[in-house]
Amino acid sequence: MNNFDLAVPVLSRGKHRNPRKGACFMEFASYLAGEPWSDHPACTHPLLAGVARDVNDCTTDAGRSRLAPLIPSVIGLTPDDPHVVPRVTAVCIQEALPVVSQERQYILAVALIVGEKQLALLDGRPLDSMDPASQEALDSVPAATKWARAFTAKAHRGTPDYARRTAPRAVSCAVEGISQACVPDPDERLYRLLSAAIDECKRWVPAKPSRLHRTTRTPEESVDAR
Repeated sequence: MNNFDLAVPVLSRGKHRNPRKGACFMEFASYLAGEPWSDHPACTHPLLAGVARDVNDCTTDAGRSRLAPLIPSVIGLTPDDPHVVPRVTAVCIQEALPVVSQERQYILAVALIVGEKQLALLDGRPLDSMDPASQEALDSVPAATKWARAFTAKAHRGTPDYARRTAPRAVSCAVEGISQACVPDPDERLYRLLSAAIDECKRWVPAKPSRLHRTTRTPEESVDAR
């Protein structure tokens, strides 16, 4: 019996050549979506898929099975709204920033401030405005935040591609930081981080137009029908 004969898949770390070698979170998602076997399937937004891979690999063997019921929820989540990357990155950093090591706090504080500036531009808000949850996370690490604000205020040569470089690196830093943090249950925090990232991604999926069927006529239609 292989993993795919089971009602709940047995997940394992890393990349696998085929189902007989095991499966990670996103490989099983590719299988369920009917795509070629891959941990980078087209059925999921690239950044969310990266979050899932990182959480899968950083969760302990004992805690990884809890992730399995979340797999179907990432299938079909491919929104292209420009808010997706900075928002998903933000919820990951918000979960991690208060508990990760000081070195990681500096990295994550910079990524969060840069992402919030992108969101402010998208929303037409002042550049120094901040999502309350992001502000709360930054307030929990005042030294890192002070340094990050000074760093981001300086002019830098070239701006790294936030979506392709900064965001994926920040997400990985957040997930790895939680897995190594001195907290009672890092697996619980990683599960919460992945759930929050999935929920955030769902927010930006375009709503399907509903087909409303009227069962009553307007007064004008009733007159015309006579």
